[in-house]
Amino acid sequence: MITLFVCGDVMLGRGVDQILPHPGDPELREGYVRDARDYVSLAEAATGPVPRPVDFTWPWGDALEILDAAAPDARLVNLETSVTSTGSFAPDKAIHYRMHPANLPCLTAARPDVCVLANNHVLDFGRVGLADTLDSLADAGLRTAGAGRDATAAERPASVPLAPSHRLLVFAVGMPSSGVPNDWAAGEGRSGVSFVAGTSAAVRAQVVSRVRKSKRPGDLAVVSVHWGSNWGYDVTRGQVAFAHALIDAGADLVHGHSSHHVRPPEVYAGRLVLYGCGDLINDYEGITGYERYRDDLRLLHLVSLDPDTGRLIHLRIVPLQARRMSLSRASAQDHRWLGSLLDRISEGFRPCVTSDPRGLMLVPRSED
Repeated sequence: MITLFVCGDVMLGRGVDQILPHPGDPELREGYVRDARDYVSLAEAATGPVPRPVDFTWPWGDALEILDAAAPDARLVNLETSVTSTGSFAPDKAIHYRMHPANLPCLTAARPDVCVLANNHVLDFGRVGLADTLDSLADAGLRTAGAGRDATAAERPASVPLAPSHRLLVFAVGMPSSGVPNDWAAGEGRSGVSFVAGTSAAVRAQVVSRVRKSKRPGDLAVVSVHWGSNWGYDVTRGQVAFAHALIDAGADLVHGHSSHHVRPPEVYAGRLVLYGCGDLINDYEGITGYERYRDDLRLLHLVSLDPDTGRLIHLRIVPLQARRMSLSRASAQDHRWLGSLLDRISEGFRPCVTSDPRGLMLVPRSED
């Protein structure tokens, strides 16, 4: 059995960067907030005081202990921030995220094997900021997928060796539906992200071709997709068709993200599709208006696969709660709320979700 840890957005910029030992320039160019430290104040007003500076492990809280106990074979995060102290604010964007490179130990504390960069914040400080990000992550020994110095590099899957003789291939793409600008696309001699224009049959064929060309016997393939809106439980027909085409082409897991809360999981042809993992780390605690989605609940997804077939054995979802800009274990009541939610929003996707003392378990049905 091979177990993968996957999660949604890890947003270490803005307010999170400001509580770490080496905060960068707090200037923002948002409509209502001009100083990143204001997000810390909002969080403190909502959930309590945050010490400053915090240890690099603070934003992860209990997640690190849980991950160490689970001992996944590979760890995959969507890093939704640039890592730079230079560059210029990307024009025509309402929100910008950056983390000072000296705060990178906050990311490495979780020991990610792959950082997905095909998202709508990695170029928030232009291609100069992207170059800094790629350099910082490479210097820290971190693999990346979904962005690069040209289209070839951006589209190349990250490769993680798995015992005894398997590889994990991680492909990553970003879509305009999640706010990725068209002009962020990597090209010949131009840095950027692995951008795809949507979920049409023609676009599906492009990504399917990448998977088929790269995957070899013994490989497990993950396709990580930044798509869709921030809020709401709906999954579009295009997303379903896109995910199914990837599975049919040999992908063993579709890892979707962008929504700030969980979206329905699906088991298709024995493989897992996560349409939205929800955020894991951000500075949203003091932002109101979306309480009904319980975006204070942050989820660790532990996906166990058959190493020879790629079929899903089970998914364990461990709920955490964001408080004081750190993650703590969610209550039994929150476990029940999340289980009830998944039952409700997953109608039609046929997941079999049961309670577990360590979280929630999704096990394929016998016919999957």
